[in-house]
Amino acid sequence: MHRRSGRRLSAALVALTCLGAPAWAQEARLIGARTLRVDHPQWGGLSGVEMAGDGASLVAVSDRGILFRATVTRDESGQITGLTLLTTDELTGRDGQRGPWAARDSEGLAMRADGTLFISFEGDHRVARYIGGGASEPLPPHPDFARLQENASLEALAVDAEGTLYALPERSGETTRPFPVFRYRNGAWDGDLSLPREGDFLAVGADFDDRGRFYLLERDFSLFFGFATRIRRFEITESGLGRGDVLLQTRAGEHSNLEGLSLWRDAAGRLVASMVSDDNFSPLLPTQVVEYYLAE
Repeated sequence: MHRRSGRRLSAALVALTCLGAPAWAQEARLIGARTLRVDHPQWGGLSGVEMAGDGASLVAVSDRGILFRATVTRDESGQITGLTLLTTDELTGRDGQRGPWAARDSEGLAMRADGTLFISFEGDHRVARYIGGGASEPLPPHPDFARLQENASLEALAVDAEGTLYALPERSGETTRPFPVFRYRNGAWDGDLSLPREGDFLAVGADFDDRGRFYLLERDFSLFFGFATRIRRFEITESGLGRGDVLLQTRAGEHSNLEGLSLWRDAAGRLVASMVSDDNFSPLLPTQVVEYYLAE
């Protein structure tokens, strides 16, 4: 999400500098956190990511409507050592036009098994299919999209093995109201599913693993201590989604503003969660890739 408060960013910087507490969740192990510095004027604001199955390349979107493709280098332990930017595309409509500023706020990214990309936007509440060369075409909207909160709508996007899309807004409207889960299949959206909202965490990213389990990346923010991150895993059944299992929850200030989530397996078969941070195009926050091994 695009943050505009300098005081909040300053507080987050203080937290990142002063706090170094480890994640307390017992079912996740930190692989590494790599700050990525790329000499490109449009680099930053990363909100969604898809890591390749071998961890050697990625696709990411920024909240200024930019699509990045890059190769990733790793050391023998699997930690990221660098990133090489391959292409940068400004997202447009089918007509090649960028549209007003609010319509460019791309937040979620999902890649279907055939490589097709889908992108969710929270300024102009929509999900679009990427058709190449920067161009995308919107999917028909769900009626409830128009009632989503400004600057807090379709933040998390994922696609399952059958090609069904799942989209969640960052906020549900009330702290006791479950997150609605919009599901796109057979050319239409339904709103039959929801996820329980627990605590002050907000939905910012989502993905499926290779076993069909759904993962939700959530973020909390403290003015004095910075950002906290949580990952919950859910089984999708005929009766819906349960409460989910918390696989990772960090203390505030351990990482930066993590928003995008991608699940993949390394050469040893271990489940890896790759997350990217949104620096809000501020020198006070880093652009990072943070990776954890998640328990099965």
